[in-house]
Amino acid sequence: MKRGIPITSLNIMMASFSHNTLKQYNASLKAWWAYCSIKGIDYCNSNTSQVIEYLTEKFNSGANYSTLNSHRSALSILLGQEVTCNESVKRFFKGVYRLKPPAPKYNNTWNPNVVLTYITNNLPNDSISIKDLSHKTITLLALASAQRMQTLSLIKIDNITFDLDKIIIKIDDLIKTSKPGSSQPLIMLPYIKENPTVCPALCLKSYMDRTAHLRLQEKYLFISYQKPHKRVVTQTLSHWVKFMLQKSGIDVKVYGSHSTRHASTSAAHRAGVNLEVIRKAAGWTKDSKVFLKYYNKDVCNSTDTDFVQSLFC
Repeated sequence: MKRGIPITSLNIMMASFSHNTLKQYNASLKAWWAYCSIKGIDYCNSNTSQVIEYLTEKFNSGANYSTLNSHRSALSILLGQEVTCNESVKRFFKGVYRLKPPAPKYNNTWNPNVVLTYITNNLPNDSISIKDLSHKTITLLALASAQRMQTLSLIKIDNITFDLDKIIIKIDDLIKTSKPGSSQPLIMLPYIKENPTVCPALCLKSYMDRTAHLRLQEKYLFISYQKPHKRVVTQTLSHWVKFMLQKSGIDVKVYGSHSTRHASTSAAHRAGVNLEVIRKAAGWTKDSKVFLKYYNKDVCNSTDTDFVQSLFC
């Protein structure tokens, strides 16, 4: 904020949305504006019946429950929740749910051992290129942490702490699930002495050592392996992970980079890791049902490092 220039209430309200959410809402609001222009409706002063007619048209054109809900959320900014979240709209969405129930993106998942075997046989840390090491590091971190690519893209060099038996990574930037009172992600990477080739901690250390002369003043961990070696964004990390999955034999037409969360959490659960440890590792609250509903796919007391141990040992 520049000194002397006041911030309006609208600016403050808009700051409550993440950049990606605003991009998504922008597309929805453009679609709503086009619809209102055709129908001769005041897009800023519409009623519930008009909103439902709009959502019905979107439903008939193939929009699913999640897409319709995104449209409704975007319209709430313009019209208010008394128009977009009243009993009539809730009844409409109950109907959509029954006619076209939302389904998980994946009905099953892949075994992390497939990727780890490929890495073991083809990618030793000390003799591969910076490009291959970059791909390997983000893939192992994605599996070991069960975090989103957005979260991993926010790792800063200064927030990485080296202990004798593990590496600890703090995330201090706001992420998708950040809210007042919630804890920021804390990634624990124990050294996997039994299988050093796929040890995420050793791979991370090697990546940091080999890219130190390239990063100059760049504070974020992941940088481009091509000049000028600037910080890479979430989409680039996703491409790197997807490339590794494809090289390992995973069907990337079905599974994207986000599937690492499904694969690692499901594998840890099968290995007997405590559900609370899985939730904590992936950033879900203790009351969250997300894992059991969407991530627990077919393919005791636990410590914070048991999640990683179950995957790499």
